[in-house]
Amino acid sequence: MSNVVVIGTQWGDEGKGKIVDWLSEKANLVVRFQGGHNAGHTLVVDEKIFKLSLLPSGIVRNNTVVLVGNGVVIDLFHLKKEIDELKNQNIKISSENLIISDSAFLILPIHQVIDQLRENKKNTEKIGTTGRGIGPCYEDKVGRRGLRICDLFDKDELFSKLKELYSFHNIWLGAMGEEKLDPEDILENLLDLGQTLKSYVQPSWLLINRYNQIGCNILFEGAQGTFLDIDHGTYPFVTSSNTTASQAGMGSGLGPTDIDYTLGITKAYTTRVGSGPFPTEDTGKDGKLLGKKGHEFGTVTGRQRRCGWFDSVLVKQAVSLSSVKGIALTKLDVLDGFDQIKICTGYYLNGKTINYLPSAEKEQKRIKPIYEVIKGWKKSIAGVRNINDLPEEAKIYIKKIEELIKCEIILISTSPERSDTIFMKDPFKSG
Repeated sequence: MSNVVVIGTQWGDEGKGKIVDWLSEKANLVVRFQGGHNAGHTLVVDEKIFKLSLLPSGIVRNNTVVLVGNGVVIDLFHLKKEIDELKNQNIKISSENLIISDSAFLILPIHQVIDQLRENKKNTEKIGTTGRGIGPCYEDKVGRRGLRICDLFDKDELFSKLKELYSFHNIWLGAMGEEKLDPEDILENLLDLGQTLKSYVQPSWLLINRYNQIGCNILFEGAQGTFLDIDHGTYPFVTSSNTTASQAGMGSGLGPTDIDYTLGITKAYTTRVGSGPFPTEDTGKDGKLLGKKGHEFGTVTGRQRRCGWFDSVLVKQAVSLSSVKGIALTKLDVLDGFDQIKICTGYYLNGKTINYLPSAEKEQKRIKPIYEVIKGWKKSIAGVRNINDLPEEAKIYIKKIEELIKCEIILISTSPERSDTIFMKDPFKSG
């Protein structure tokens, strides 16, 4: 048995939800290890649509246990809403198949107020935050004033910590001319939600190590993508957590030597939501066509995604950052019908050719893509489940990507449906 980490190799929205759901059939435990409800997954199962943003994708599977790890930040109001919505769609959820880490940090209403005020008051280019309080919550975690799930079950302790946290943030709210917030307004709601969700709460590290010791398959589900990583992404246009594979153990309670395989999810073209550098963005008719065919709207925000061509420089860098051993290539069918398809093979910067994404913000904005153009295919590949049934041009495109990123493609998704997947290698048997 083995433990597999699934991460996005671009700017998120690579189609991780479908792949994780598909792989979760082989997993005994599916673990979400970072991020919050700013990251969404849309699953299409037997023509039913499920939209998830906190719960791991495996929750829609029968006989699969899912864990929301300590690295995730949790909005209790949203969590309860998501659970209720899934139950209304006849998904069975109980303490038998959903575990929430007792040390996960809480997103509070004051975090959302601060997040939205900061973004709205920016005079320069906005970060593109969803305004859901994820950043301020992580700040409180690092600042050692955050509240955790385990704090919900002692009223006096909870109120004491709430007052300290609200006092800290009210200084800034007052300085900005905003109304200060009262922790008493939220106390009873938090206590009630704590009792409602208490049956799901456990020390996650104990559970995950128990599964590991008895030789179960564990699937780690990342949120967002590599270049939204707080350390390795296009800073400051990033999220507030680490999105690379190394975070899987930290955000769940398992040591690094117990990770056997990292699967990188890679879209057959490139998209990005919000502000920030995007070297291969196409603002012309091809970019608009990619967005239309790919239904490129955010699951959480509904925002239009920016679209462009495949960037092999970025993906190759992501492969290195997370020791990716195999790639799941998604949305290949969106490229149906293009006469020509571009692949970025390098960048121009200050008159020189480079083969990596520079760290400096100004340099990231100045780089220009170097393209190789290959012939497209006219035949529809939507729903293809065998690689031999792909057009020759599609096979050439896949092979070219493998050569450029120095990593093999082991899965290919050809539609949003779970079953429309070309399966060439099992990550659980490849570690």
